[in-house]
Amino acid sequence: MTGKVFLIGAGPGDPDLMTVRAVKMLTSADVVVYDKLVSAEILDLIPDGVEMIAVGKCPKNHPVPQDRINEILHEQALMGRKVARLKGGDPMIFGRGSEEALYLMTRGIEIKYAPGITAAQGASCSTGVPLTHRGLATGVQYVTGHRQADKVLDLDWKALADPDTTLVVYMGVANIGRIAVGLMTEGLSTRTPVMAVAQATSANERRMISTLGKIAQDTRDAGLKPPTLFIIGKVVSLYVEKPEDLAVEAVSAHG
Repeated sequence: MTGKVFLIGAGPGDPDLMTVRAVKMLTSADVVVYDKLVSAEILDLIPDGVEMIAVGKCPKNHPVPQDRINEILHEQALMGRKVARLKGGDPMIFGRGSEEALYLMTRGIEIKYAPGITAAQGASCSTGVPLTHRGLATGVQYVTGHRQADKVLDLDWKALADPDTTLVVYMGVANIGRIAVGLMTEGLSTRTPVMAVAQATSANERRMISTLGKIAQDTRDAGLKPPTLFIIGKVVSLYVEKPEDLAVEAVSAHG
């Protein structure tokens, strides 16, 4: 009998932020195929005796290519097993969950989904910076700051450079300078507030406040590494600084 695949969002790192459905699926699986961004605390929820297969990637280091991950999921399901595909954040937001689902569905494998809190929501709640706020931001846009196979990052800068919209950049550490230049070229002010949040919701979370004109240099000076999320827009002015934060520069949304 063919098994099934559970496509599970682990959330941004704190196990308390996982959905009930996600935990039920994870603890009922025969095998767990997991990414690098899944926290150790979440992996600890997996019952003893369950096979665990690590397929994590990091920039310029893909020990298990995506094609092989697809094959692993297929092979495990064909063995009649319940396969938990565990991804950080939400698998359908920059998580390649849809690619894996399409591969499996075309081969007759049943898939069930458990959404996860995406990193933008986790960072927003842990820092208290809203993604939308009356009078400051009427909408929010999520973009990736990294292209497959390290291709040139060529986003629609004009559409993204909206002062009345919050822009959230995932996977943007390496290209934050290019992103800032693209936005400023299309008219977004150099003084636009920016917050960088590394390892959001975890015990090692770090925060940094900067401006669009300085964020590239500040990111380098602070030594921020992936996973780091950037929130760009006037909503960052609502952040209440704490002494332990990596505050580089406090800025006003209207300055």
